[in-house]
Amino acid sequence: MRIISKSTLKDFWEIESEAQSELEAWYAEAKHATWVTPADVKAKYGKASILKDGRVVFNICGNKYRLVVWINYAFFTVYIRFAGTHEEYDEIDAQTI
Repeated sequence: MRIISKSTLKDFWEIESEAQSELEAWYAEAKHATWVTPADVKAKYGKASILKDGRVVFNICGNKYRLVVWINYAFFTVYIRFAGTHEEYDEIDAQTI
């Protein structure tokens, strides 16, 4: 998968260093993934929340942090839309961010 943009993850883990190793692991796995459908994502990340229109919410560090992405399955591209604490996540609309 092509991932846009890793800098969003880096900016977040500079603030929340505890999340760095899990976000780097997620990035490495996602980069080499070949997700064609939401079911492919769910097979790898059983606790991920699949939203409509290609949105996916990943739990990071045991649900302490959240990662929201939009996946364009046809073009094998993942757009990172949000990385934040669970409290920050509660303040956004994951479907529209």
